[in-house]
Amino acid sequence: MKPKERMAIPRQKPRELSAEERKTNFNEIISGFDEKTAKLEAERCLQCKKPGCIQGCPLHNDIPAFIKLLREDKVEEAYWIIRRTSSLPAVCSRVCPQEFQCEGGCIRGKKGEPVAIGLLERFVVDWMVGHSKNLMEPCALPTGQKVAIVGSGPAGMTVAYNLAHRGIKCTIYDNLPVLGGMLSVGIPPFRLPRDIIKAEFDALKSCGVEIIDGIAIGKDKTLEELKDEDYGAVFLGVGAHESRKLGIPGEELVGVLHGVDYLRDVNLGKEVDLGRRVVVVGGGNVAIDVARTALRLGSTDVFILYRRTRKEMPASGSEIHHMEEEGVRLEFLAAPVAVHGENGRLKKIECIRMELGEPDESGRRRPMPVEGSNFFIDADAVVAAISQRVDPTVVHGIDIKRTPWGTFEVNPETLQTSVPWIFAGGDDVLGPQTVAKAAYQGRIASESISRFLNGEL
Repeated sequence: MKPKERMAIPRQKPRELSAEERKTNFNEIISGFDEKTAKLEAERCLQCKKPGCIQGCPLHNDIPAFIKLLREDKVEEAYWIIRRTSSLPAVCSRVCPQEFQCEGGCIRGKKGEPVAIGLLERFVVDWMVGHSKNLMEPCALPTGQKVAIVGSGPAGMTVAYNLAHRGIKCTIYDNLPVLGGMLSVGIPPFRLPRDIIKAEFDALKSCGVEIIDGIAIGKDKTLEELKDEDYGAVFLGVGAHESRKLGIPGEELVGVLHGVDYLRDVNLGKEVDLGRRVVVVGGGNVAIDVARTALRLGSTDVFILYRRTRKEMPASGSEIHHMEEEGVRLEFLAAPVAVHGENGRLKKIECIRMELGEPDESGRRRPMPVEGSNFFIDADAVVAAISQRVDPTVVHGIDIKRTPWGTFEVNPETLQTSVPWIFAGGDDVLGPQTVAKAAYQGRIASESISRFLNGEL
């Protein structure tokens, strides 16, 4: 096919549930491409000599190579190209914000819509599952070496996958009753079906990875005790599960919740009734997930309060689009200043209008309050979803260096902490980030841990 013919092909759209249908359940929204649609979308790739998609992908997947194989009907070969660099392709293809990563670097996006890289990756993985193909490389013979992994999120899963395939015995410790970290307790099933996560852990177990849940490292067992049990190294992949508070008067009132806490409770099967009128504070994917979950659980008047404009929202554009289709409203350039209530319960939230000033350290324009612009919103619940931080109890009893933001300080090239036998990666180093970035750090850490165990680091 000639370049002009490729340029004429419009971006293909996936099959998805209607907004009215999906608001009634937690079923996966997008069904993905069928074979014909995937092949047509693959034809849109220009096979650039300097592919920006690879640079945009945190895992540096060889995207042009797998797409080329896909359009040559070599789907299984395409899968193994992806698997060279990604330990979680079924997950990343569903939940990564591709518009900010691989698709953001696609040259086709300069004058139109980028190639649907995430959907093509998902098609390849789903095709392998549908054709009962082996999804993992053969396991390696045991070397006798042992590594403890604290946390079963994307970083810890990746470390376990890579080390197990080197013959290193891995034991994952997690204090939650479910596996997957934020994949299971932070991301709703309509974005990431739970059978996808289960399949990843089934694969790890088949390579000898031991999983011990319900154990809080730092409380039930210390890191020093792990060392005494002959683990040659420990990897910390505990994520950032602790909600940041709004820091405004009235936050202690009944009816004020925090985003990751709410999502965790819902995903663990607890009944949480937010009432009819819900205000979600924040502009990231957690805020979006909270709003859409609240709708599915019966709240009818849900909107998001965000202190900047739509342009600055860090959430995925597709998630914002789906949320608006479902009826969530957005209130831009507004921030909470106080929560008011009666008899200890929330009644309304006081807000102030904002205007954008000069850019801050993130590169986004800093929101500034407009004096005298205060207004009130009646609410049954307010959910703060502004950020998360690392729970420090995991390193209880260990003198380990941390950054001013509370994350673990590591060597950026090896991810080794100030304690030589302890490595860390994912959100507990980066702060809240994408699955792909956490998985990439897991890959780097596994290389470093292997070298450390062999006396090369």
